Amino acid sequence: MSVANVLGVPHAYELTPAASQPETLVFVHGWLLSRCYWQPTLRLLSPRYRCLTYDLRGFGDSTRQLEQRQTSPFIAEHSLQGELSRYGLAAYAEDLLALLQQFDLRRVWLVGHSLGGSIALWAAHLAPQQVEGVICLNAGGGIYIRDAFIQFRSAGQQMIRLRAGWLQHVPLLSLAFANLMVAKPLSLAWGRQRLRDLLRADAAAARASLLASTAEPEVHYLPYLVSELQQPAYFVTGTQDKVMEPRYVRHLASFHRGFRQGDSNIIELAQCGHFAMLEQTQQVAKLIQSVLEAHRDAALGQPIGPSDRAVSDTGPSLP
Repeated sequence: MSVANVLGVPHAYELTPAASQPETLVFVHGWLLSRCYWQPTLRLLSPRYRCLTYDLRGFGDSTRQLEQRQTSPFIAEHSLQGELSRYGLAAYAEDLLALLQQFDLRRVWLVGHSLGGSIALWAAHLAPQQVEGVICLNAGGGIYIRDAFIQFRSAGQQMIRLRAGWLQHVPLLSLAFANLMVAKPLSLAWGRQRLRDLLRADAAAARASLLASTAEPEVHYLPYLVSELQQPAYFVTGTQDKVMEPRYVRHLASFHRGFRQGDSNIIELAQCGHFAMLEQTQQVAKLIQSVLEAHRDAALGQPIGPSDRAVSDTGPSLP
């Protein structure tokens, strides 16, 4: 593990060496998770692409000195007020862009899961010259359903409040997390990792990022932001995802110019829940590679875009 100072806060990260392809892939994890969940995907893609994973501020191994985070004039003007502004989507996107600047990374494609997908979209909006494109996994939204959001926020806050260190020693709890939000059970090791990440997340960051990302103004602004993007944006959804249902992914994707122009920017993974990168690692890696190759071909005047169809995790391994 390496650590970089990002706007005053230490961030854990891993950066693979330069590879044969010119693009850099930057992976952004979701709420109460960490960079660990990208490792299976990195093993397939890092031989071809330089890859960066990092822990969001307040999560994983990035939980120290959070109070020292510098607040920029942009965040103060364009984000939510008070504590929520420090943990809103725009603030996390600014963290990401500051990290990219430290490493002087260009020709960047962002791959974001769930909350990380929204952060990636914001980063693309803020840095159109640096971010070439976005691939969102299990990320959508743009529709504010008041009662559903109240229930979701309440459940999330209760989960944070009831955490206790001894829970990591309850074997059946790891098994429960291995089965949670997925179409087919993950390995027990992933169940333990999910429980560990829940327990070690900073309470203030977990609570504020939940409330900020689900605030009505933030939810309503996301479709407008997507509609303004000039970069390509693809949305990968699992047909069995009960957290971010395919209809919500399609709704957000429909605001992007790729959808409006008749290109297919929505890809469905059959028999997949909310953790596409773990449930169908091989297929996700293939899709990422396919998108990047298609847009590289576009520079030569060839057609681009994967087809809008349900696919399964089959086929040969990536070379």
